[in-house]
Amino acid sequence: MVLLIAALHAYILVLEMFLWTGARARAAFGTSLEFASETKALAANQGLYNGFLAAGLVWGAVASGPVGFQVKVFFLVCVAVAGAYGAATASRKILFVQTVPALAGLALVLAAR
Repeated sequence: MVLLIAALHAYILVLEMFLWTGARARAAFGTSLEFASETKALAANQGLYNGFLAAGLVWGAVASGPVGFQVKVFFLVCVAVAGAYGAATASRKILFVQTVPALAGLALVLAAR
């Protein structure tokens, strides 16, 4: 589950950093070509942050012992908080795309301990 969430954030990185003005990203985020063109740098910055979340989740998934557990918990909480903030300020859809999977992953990580 942690690696699936990491893959999701890697995909979001690609959409926001490299495909932001393309049809797929505009459809995913509900933006117009004009808005996407004007916000390309901001989206790339967001994409970079999503990449950091993905990297942290991969790190947690491959690390062993208590470090792996702690890293997974930390980054899953980061994803959940970022998703809750995004849902409150940008789009309620983010709650289901980001926060719910992160909380499910967190529950699985905690249950497996």
